[in-house]
Amino acid sequence: MRHDLRKTILTMLGMAWGIATVVVLLAYGDGFGRAIENIFESFGATAVGVFPNRTSEQAGGNKAGVEIRFTNDDVELLRNVLPLVRHTSRHVEKRPQSVVQFGPRSYNFPVLGLDPQIYDIWNLRMADGRFFNDQDEMTHGLYAVIGSEAKDKLFSGMQALGETIRVDGVSFQIIGVLSPRMQEGDDDDNRTIYIPFNSMDVLRDIHFIDGIWLDSQGLDHEKLTRTIRDSLAVAHNFKASDQRALFIFDAQKQLSQFSIISLGLKILMGFIGTITLGIGGIGLMNIMLVSVTQRTREIGVEKALGARKADILFQFLAEAMVITAVGGVLGILLSYAISLSVGTLTLYSAMAKHAEAGDIHLIVAPRVLLISTIILGFVGIASGMFPALRAANLDPIEALRYE
Repeated sequence: MRHDLRKTILTMLGMAWGIATVVVLLAYGDGFGRAIENIFESFGATAVGVFPNRTSEQAGGNKAGVEIRFTNDDVELLRNVLPLVRHTSRHVEKRPQSVVQFGPRSYNFPVLGLDPQIYDIWNLRMADGRFFNDQDEMTHGLYAVIGSEAKDKLFSGMQALGETIRVDGVSFQIIGVLSPRMQEGDDDDNRTIYIPFNSMDVLRDIHFIDGIWLDSQGLDHEKLTRTIRDSLAVAHNFKASDQRALFIFDAQKQLSQFSIISLGLKILMGFIGTITLGIGGIGLMNIMLVSVTQRTREIGVEKALGARKADILFQFLAEAMVITAVGGVLGILLSYAISLSVGTLTLYSAMAKHAEAGDIHLIVAPRVLLISTIILGFVGIASGMFPALRAANLDPIEALRYE
């Protein structure tokens, strides 16, 4: 290897470039998967929403087109048939959007009436103050938690906690301000006003509920959806097969579908990287075959002095693995340099505000290094084995005659 140092270094660089490509591509696939998980986590990765609609099939004596309307009885029903659900929350919304006032400022903002458990279901985070609790709910307290954009528009940098806003003429005291959430385009996620469900009765009739939210972590999604449909179909006299009667949003199920896409991307990235590394492996094989040809007489002398096939095989295979290992170390260092220089690749933040967590962060994780090392070892052995076998199988007499 020292005798033809330039050729050895060039071969190592080829292997280094190949393994660096593998590591970076696998890191990209990993970063994509983490970005998708962060996007769902920001909205509540285990949230399940159940919303009533109209029937599309005739059931019993009822024609199609009957409106389904939820009440508190439906919430209790789901709590009974889904005992493993940790959190439940009723959902009512003021339509059209309410007029929210503070001093001379006035805006139309969405106002939601929810139970305190929505804080865990939607994975909300507080920037200031607190979220309303069960006591606020029971006492019909006129309290409000506002989104970050609502706070900026109403207060323009002033302190919001403890201040009173008017929602359609009704006064609510602000007890908390939410941290900014990922928000696409003109969505109202950060302009929403949250109030206790029972307190919503001063703004609208809350006998009928717009929807029910659940926490689904650890549950079988197909069984969960089927149980919800079957139970509510019996309660409201519609067919469980009527998909339009209920809309069920299952974030965990959608995340699982995206996880399959993410896994496919990781496999594709790994395959492309392996092909690139394979080109370096072909270069290594070519160099080793040339080395075998140039050292044929040396091999003959070794065999004449008692070297076995295994000794020759190990000698040439060891040379190939040393080149592979050194190239691998250089390639991993190069991949770290690339990941640190690139840092973050824009993904969700191109479409949404406050969505930096949904971008692809190139982080070379230990798992990526392990997979890359396995691929490198396989390519190195495959590239060095053929020249090593050829050297080991040379006839010593013919080798000694070689000029």
